[in-house]
Amino acid sequence: MMDVNHRTVVCGLWTYYTCMNIFLELSLILAVATAMSFLMQMIRQPLILGHILTGIIVGPAVFNILHAPTPESFEVFSRLGIITLLFIVGLGLSPKIIKEVGKVAIAAGLVQVVCTSILGYFIGKGFGFSDIVSAYLAVAFTFSSTIIISKILSDKHELHTLHGKISIGILLVQDLVATLALILVTATMSGGRLQDAFLFTLAKGILLVGGIVFASWMILPSLTRIFARSQEFLYLFAIAWGIGSAAVFHACGLSAELGALSAGIALSTSPYHYEISAKMKLLRDFFIVLFFIVLGSQLSASRLSAFAWPIAAYSAFILIANPLIIMAIMGAMGYAKKTFFNTGLAMAQVSEFSLILIMLGIRAGHVSNDTLSIATIVAIITISISTIMMLNSERLYPVLAPFLQLFERKNPIIESSKKQKYSALLFGCHRVGADFLPSIMKRGYPFLVVDFDPQMIARLKEQRIPCRYGDVSDDGFLDSFLLEKCKLIISTIPDFETNAYILNRVRKINSSAVIILIAQHIYEAETLYDDGASYVVMPHHMGGNYAAMLIGKHGADARLFNIEKQKHLKHLEERHAFQLGH
Repeated sequence: MMDVNHRTVVCGLWTYYTCMNIFLELSLILAVATAMSFLMQMIRQPLILGHILTGIIVGPAVFNILHAPTPESFEVFSRLGIITLLFIVGLGLSPKIIKEVGKVAIAAGLVQVVCTSILGYFIGKGFGFSDIVSAYLAVAFTFSSTIIISKILSDKHELHTLHGKISIGILLVQDLVATLALILVTATMSGGRLQDAFLFTLAKGILLVGGIVFASWMILPSLTRIFARSQEFLYLFAIAWGIGSAAVFHACGLSAELGALSAGIALSTSPYHYEISAKMKLLRDFFIVLFFIVLGSQLSASRLSAFAWPIAAYSAFILIANPLIIMAIMGAMGYAKKTFFNTGLAMAQVSEFSLILIMLGIRAGHVSNDTLSIATIVAIITISISTIMMLNSERLYPVLAPFLQLFERKNPIIESSKKQKYSALLFGCHRVGADFLPSIMKRGYPFLVVDFDPQMIARLKEQRIPCRYGDVSDDGFLDSFLLEKCKLIISTIPDFETNAYILNRVRKINSSAVIILIAQHIYEAETLYDDGASYVVMPHHMGGNYAAMLIGKHGADARLFNIEKQKHLKHLEERHAFQLGH
């Protein structure tokens, strides 16, 4: 009995020590990450570079902070970042977008994979690597980083541009090829026949994707309508659906990342996908930081000096050859030089799949840890440089435009605006909002109604009124509109912070728009007026003020008040009919 109690105490103390150790390390790592992010902001460099430098500082190369008893905890966090990011990417990949860019994505993706593999193989042989090492590095370096490209396109609000859609499409093709490569390596580890393992895994993939497609048609629409009644409920459902789908794919021997992407695509046609995407970005950003920190911590100074020339050659190849291949293919297919320049620039780094592939190769006994060291350092170099290039693409393009003319054909396909243009936006259609709607419609403005009540959205759609489900307080949601072109913006949301946020965001880029907001208190109205509101509606004060005006106008004349009463009843009937959807 004493032995059992002794073991229980020891296990409890070890668990407490382990948890506190992880907590302490995580706290220190986040503190360093915050300091490095501040430094990057001061010198105007991308924050991703700061996260990678944080990993180098906390890793074995410098202070060696990242050595908890369970270091895989940090790996789990970073993996969740990838899964969350790909889930959000999937939310933006509706069947319409896939149809739009499918042809160029497949052509550019496959040709780039083949060309990069062949050239990469001969680079490895040129440095004296064996056939198997050269092949692993060549295949690994054909894949571009979904996590980097998606994050930067999202930060620049370019996911819905033509080059953004094509970039994501090419990444999908690469990810499918990477999945096939992972399947083949895994099959060699099991000792089974490659053909049998491949066909079995392919069959599982078809069944899983088929199940998700069935759910997106028959089950998810009803579920999302139920969950959308509460913002927190919808958020929880989105997390469960995305991570749950990833877990099912992983349990079946497929890529968890592919499962998360499929889960996002399944919800891409939902009217609530904007809101889900905006909510998930907060979770994504935290885990993504840890992904880059873990990546940076894998840097080894001794490996860097030992393989300096191969690392330099592979890095230059990825930064230059990959973009040129994409540019040449898209130029031949008739796309404009700015479109294929931005798309090609996005492909200039190493993918997380590259490292996973080589790690599997180590487990299978095909390659050594030196191969992983080369790939990791090349990944850090290319991710850092390509991030800077993508964030400064508008500066690079005018310099390189004359040379890009070589790839461009006559009458190229030009990108359209990435944002939606409306002259009037109405946020909130309950109560006061319903009073504004007829007046907006009479003006003939192109307009949109935004509400986060699914029942209201359903009624608006029945009446064929342009509408969208969403939460305007989410930064990414407002960025989907050309706010600088709006003439009229009305918010009937009874929340001062939300209205102040809308006002400040719009006034930064549009000083001439008429902005009408709601306030519950006098000091709120005064603050909104000071910040630039055109008019502030105060419902509680307005009702009493209007009734007082009637007394001043009609006195105690019962007949005239009866006329006002009939007018009011008629208005209430119209409002009630609208709420019922008649």
